[in-house]
Amino acid sequence: MATGAIKKKPAVLETEHGDVIAIRHMMFLSLSYDHRVVDGSLGGSFLRKVADYMEQWDVNREM
Repeated sequence: MATGAIKKKPAVLETEHGDVIAIRHMMFLSLSYDHRVVDGSLGGSFLRKVADYMEQWDVNREM
């Protein structure tokens, strides 16, 4: 798994008042693996789960 640099990028957000364009911090996640060993669906679901954890991260959470 590889992570890219966190950069500010424009993104479309859906709100109750309609769609808006906002600046958000974005980062690319990529995953490389042998398709003979790992199914693409399993690799994609793993990457999605990691992204979900990172998006929900609470900076005030004690470790």
